[in-house]
Amino acid sequence: MTIATELASPSPSAAAASSASSADSASGAAPAVPPLLVPKGEYPRPDLDRSERWQSLNGEWDFSSIDGEARITVPFAWETPASGIERTWLEAATYRRALAVPASWADARVVLCFGAVHHRATVSIDGVVVGTHVGGYTSFEFDVTSHLTAGRDAVLEVAVESPADKRSIVHGKQRSIPRDDYDGVSFTPTSGIWQSVWVEARGRTYARSVTLRGDSLKGIDVAVELAGDAPAGAAVRTRVLGEGAAPAAGVATDARAESATDAAGGLHPVDAELRLTADAAGRASGRLEIGSPQLWSPADPHLYRVEVIVGEGAGADRVVATTGLRSLEWNDGGLRLNGDRLYLRGVLDQGYWPETGLTAPSDEALLADLDLARELGYTMVRKHLKLEEPRWLHRADELGMLVWAEPAAPSRFSPEAAALFEDQLEPMVRRDGNHPSIVVWGLYNEEWGLDWDIPGSRRRAEAAAHAYDTMAALDHTRPLVENSGWAHVKSDLVDWHYYEPDPATWAENVRDLATGVREAFPVKLGPDFVVDKSLYGSDEFPRTGVPLLNSEYGEGYTSLERAWHLRWQTQELRRHDRYSGYVYTELADVEHENAGLLDADRRRKDWGGLRPADVNADTVLVVDLVPRAAGADIEVPLEAFELTVRVSHHGADAVAGRVEAAWIAAGAPLPASPHGEASSAAVPAVSPFVLGAPVTLTIEPPAASARLALFFVDETDAVRARSYLDAAPVEAPNRRGARPAPTPAP
Repeated sequence: MTIATELASPSPSAAAASSASSADSASGAAPAVPPLLVPKGEYPRPDLDRSERWQSLNGEWDFSSIDGEARITVPFAWETPASGIERTWLEAATYRRALAVPASWADARVVLCFGAVHHRATVSIDGVVVGTHVGGYTSFEFDVTSHLTAGRDAVLEVAVESPADKRSIVHGKQRSIPRDDYDGVSFTPTSGIWQSVWVEARGRTYARSVTLRGDSLKGIDVAVELAGDAPAGAAVRTRVLGEGAAPAAGVATDARAESATDAAGGLHPVDAELRLTADAAGRASGRLEIGSPQLWSPADPHLYRVEVIVGEGAGADRVVATTGLRSLEWNDGGLRLNGDRLYLRGVLDQGYWPETGLTAPSDEALLADLDLARELGYTMVRKHLKLEEPRWLHRADELGMLVWAEPAAPSRFSPEAAALFEDQLEPMVRRDGNHPSIVVWGLYNEEWGLDWDIPGSRRRAEAAAHAYDTMAALDHTRPLVENSGWAHVKSDLVDWHYYEPDPATWAENVRDLATGVREAFPVKLGPDFVVDKSLYGSDEFPRTGVPLLNSEYGEGYTSLERAWHLRWQTQELRRHDRYSGYVYTELADVEHENAGLLDADRRRKDWGGLRPADVNADTVLVVDLVPRAAGADIEVPLEAFELTVRVSHHGADAVAGRVEAAWIAAGAPLPASPHGEASSAAVPAVSPFVLGAPVTLTIEPPAASARLALFFVDETDAVRARSYLDAAPVEAPNRRGARPAPTPAP
C-alpha cells in the first residue's frame, strides 16, 4: 500500500501537557542548520506553504547496512554518487540522525514529512515505531507530537526495504533483478530516501489536506480535511490573498515569518473570504466566490493563493495553498482549455540526472528543465513514470507550462500488483491535484504491469478500466488515460506511441491513423520481437469523438538524424487536423538512452542548424514532399522545380501572408528574416487548427549543395514560421565487407 500507517500515540491532551512541561524546562530553540546550507534545502511545498515554521532534515545521516556503518547524504538514493554510498542492489538499510525541534514549538503539533522513500519505510523515534509507509513514489507524513519534546534531542530512524526483484511493486523505469521485459529501457534503481525530509509545526487542530479546484471559472471550490486535537466542529476560515498578504490576526508565527511579512509589504486586498465549520469527520467544504475572476492559461498563468486557518488564537493553524481558475473539456474529438481549442505540443521528460538519479542535484537544476522545454518550443511536459517534486509542479504553474502527470507502475500483472498500483492514486491526487498546470492524468503506460496483453486477457483489460474508474472517482477535472500508447479500453484520450525511421512510412501511417483507415501499427518490443498494436483494446471503444494524439515519437541514431526526424515527423503530425497534440521523446538523455534533444547534462546537441522552437511554434510550414536523408532532403536540383507548402496555424486568430524562399550556404543557420529569391502567391487566411490551402513556389536551382530557407511572412511582414530544405547528394550506404546472408536450410 502507498497510504502511510501511523501507529497509535497518546491522547492529544496528554501530548499537549507533555509539550507544555518540556517547553518550561527547555532553555531555548534547538540550533538548526540554515536550510540553504543543506542539499535541496528549499521548502519542499510552496504550493501548500507552511514555511513559517519548519526545518529541513536533508544532509548527512548515519547509514547502516550489510556493508557496515557509513554516512549518507539525504535526499539522494543510495545508488547515486551524490549520496556518498553509490551501492546498487542493496536491499535494506537504516538511516539515523538526531532530531530536535525548537522550544517555541511546544504548543504546536509537529509533523514529520517525507517527499518519497523507495520502497517500504518504517519510521521510529527513540526506538518507538511511529508509522510505516509502502510505495516508492508517494509522499507521506506522521504526526510525531507525542514522540518529541520541544527543545530536546531525539533519535530519528528510517528503516528501508527496497527489493531487487521489483517486478510486482511500483518501480517505473528502475531496473529489476530478475529483469523486466522492458529492461532495455530501464535505468539504475532509486532506493531509500530520494526526496526531501522535513519537520514542521502546525496548529493543535490542523488542515491535513487542502483540495482546491477552479474549474467552475467563477470561484475556488475548497475542501479541507482536519487532524489533530479536535477536528470535529472546528472553525475553518479561508480567504484569497493578494500578493504579500500577512497572516490573519491572532495566528501564531515565528520571527522569520513576521520579518518576511514586513519585507513583503504587509496586508494586501482580500478578494474573497469563506467561514466554515467542520463536520463530525473533520471535513469542511465550500466555494470561495471570486468577484472578477482571472483565468489561468499558458499565456496568462494567474495563480490564486488561498489561506486556510483552523481554530482561533495561539493554537490556530495556518497554511497557504495555491491554484488557478481553469477548465478542461474533452469532447467532439478535441481538447479545450477555458473553452478554447487546446493543442498539446509536448516533450517527454524522465527526470533523471547523471550523479543523482531521480533526484535533481539542486533546485536550480530541477526548475531549469522547465525553462529548457520552453526554449525548445514545447508547451507541455509529459513527466514520465514519476511523481515529480511539488516545487517543479509549482514552477510549471507559475510559468504556464502544461503537464501530463503519471505514476510509476509494476511490470508484472497480478491482482496484488494492480492493487499496489491503484494505492498510489489517492496520494497522487491529494498532493498534486491543486496544480492547474496538470492537464492530463496518465495511469498505466504501454500495458506495463499488464503483461503487454490487454487484448488477450479480460482480467488485464478490467484492471485498466478499474484504474480509470478509481481515478475518475478521485478527480475527473482532467482527461484520464488508462493505458498510454495503445490498447485503450476506457480512456478520455486515444494516445499512441509509434517509432518509425522511414519518412514515407511514417507519413502514410500518421495519415491513416488520423483518418481511421488504420487502427494498428508495428511496435518493436525487443530486438527480435515486433507486434502489431492497436489503438483499441476492445471493439466497444468508440472510434470517433474521443480526442486523438501522439504521446511518444522520435527517431534517429545520431543527434543530427534525430533533429531531422523531429522536423519531418512533427510536420506530418501538424498536417492532420484530427490530432490534438504530440509528445516528442525526449528532452534529455538518460544513461544508455540517447534519444534526448539535450545530453544528460542538459547541453545542446548538434541539431544541424535546426531550431526546435521553429518546429514547435504556433505557426509552422508543412512541406509537401518525402525527404530522402538527414542533410539531404532532396538531391541538388539541376533545373527549376516547384515546391508546394502549407501553413498550420494554432494561434487565436486567422493569419494570411506569403511564403518566401532563398538559398543559403549548406548547413548555415536560418537568417532572422528572408531576402526572398522566390515568393508564393498570397496565402489566403489560414483558420486556427485547420491546415491551410497549398501554395506553390518556383525555385531556381542552386549552384551546388545548399539550404533552402523557407519563411511564412504575414501581412505586416512579420515572420510567423520558418523551415528549410537541404539539397545535397544522396549516396547509397557503404556496405563493403558485409558478410553474405546465410543460406536458408532446406
